[in-house]
Amino acid sequence: MRFLLLLPGTGHFYCGSCLRDDWLGTALRRRGHDVVIAPLYLPLVREGGEDDATVRMGGINMYLQQKSRVARWLPRPLANLLDRPGLLRWAARRGSLTDASDLGAMTVSMLRGEDGRQAKELDKLVAWAKDIDRPDVIVLSNAMLSGVARRLTDALDRPVIATLQGEAPFLDALPAPYADEAWDTLRERTRGLAALVAVSRSYGALMQARLGIDEDRVHVVHNGIDLTDFPNEPAPLADRVPRTIGFLARMCAEKGLPVLVEAFLALKASDEFLDVRLRVAGAALPEDAEILDGLKRRLADARLTDHVDWFENVERTDKLAFLQTLSVLSVPATYGESFGLYLLEAMAGGVPVVQPRCASFPEIVDATGGGLLCEPDDAASLAEGLATLLRDQKHAQGLADAGRRTVHQHFNADRMAREFEDVGTMVARNHED
Repeated sequence: MRFLLLLPGTGHFYCGSCLRDDWLGTALRRRGHDVVIAPLYLPLVREGGEDDATVRMGGINMYLQQKSRVARWLPRPLANLLDRPGLLRWAARRGSLTDASDLGAMTVSMLRGEDGRQAKELDKLVAWAKDIDRPDVIVLSNAMLSGVARRLTDALDRPVIATLQGEAPFLDALPAPYADEAWDTLRERTRGLAALVAVSRSYGALMQARLGIDEDRVHVVHNGIDLTDFPNEPAPLADRVPRTIGFLARMCAEKGLPVLVEAFLALKASDEFLDVRLRVAGAALPEDAEILDGLKRRLADARLTDHVDWFENVERTDKLAFLQTLSVLSVPATYGESFGLYLLEAMAGGVPVVQPRCASFPEIVDATGGGLLCEPDDAASLAEGLATLLRDQKHAQGLADAGRRTVHQHFNADRMAREFEDVGTMVARNHED
């Protein structure tokens, strides 16, 4: 089969959803499929490989066309200058072209597709798609891209699938009245999709209810990670000295970093955990600077600055090495995480996890047996869970072994691709019928 995967891109940092989509495309190719991966708004940042810098609906043009009627009539040669990779990366670093709090009207317009202010960029995407080998199935990285689906289906006579990952927290963060308008538009646009693929059962059920769609239109394909270069035999937890708590996600409040810091401070107040360190790795965006500065001041006031390590936007090799230094990992996000690839990566590296009892986390922890659950937004409960694993290494090692085994058996990219292929085959067959 021939798949066309459309992704938003990030420009300059690693995004879990984009990594997942890139792993999916690579695994589908291993299964013999022809796969084209195309970033739409910003360049795609790949792990351990060349970035894909060519965009099909440039983020700067999209933004300007939202703000100015003149930009919608800008000649294509001039508009193409705004799609230069270096300029897009600069814009992404300066302030987010993907920040929900500043993009209400634009989000609604983009969901409206051919009826929105970015119709010119949609024309560009459709023209490109008609010039390449026609795909059997078009795959959208998330349902917020569904504004492009109607035009692509009409132009190519091919079905469109959307992955469900991360839409709800993004749309709920939009200011009024745009959140309600965006949800209404998304409900209308998803009715024209051939299928929706949720990355977890819990998130699939949530989106089914919020979109008001039939259960049989949502297919669950659990995420899987690329296990290349993960150690065959991770270092035993007892050999990882000093005992270390890890965080591997965007360094922001939404991912629960402030809660983890408070839990760390609570642990360090006890003589039992004087040796314990905290290591934080992930993307640090300009809009997160104030939160990070406050957390670092909090640690400095407690005289714990030297007990915490910070690593921004780590490469894959550095990430794998980082995981081998951890005794336990926690990313205590409570905004409604649709999955959390960092949990699979930790478990593949032989690290148990402690996560809030909310969103998709209970589903993942129960399925893997690789960790413990704590109460959401509760630093004391999180500290208790971390303390349990830090003091009882035999228990922690048992969880780590179970998690690693299950990730290798089930939560891998090849299994994800196989199940996604089944959905694609069904959709393509139904379309031909």
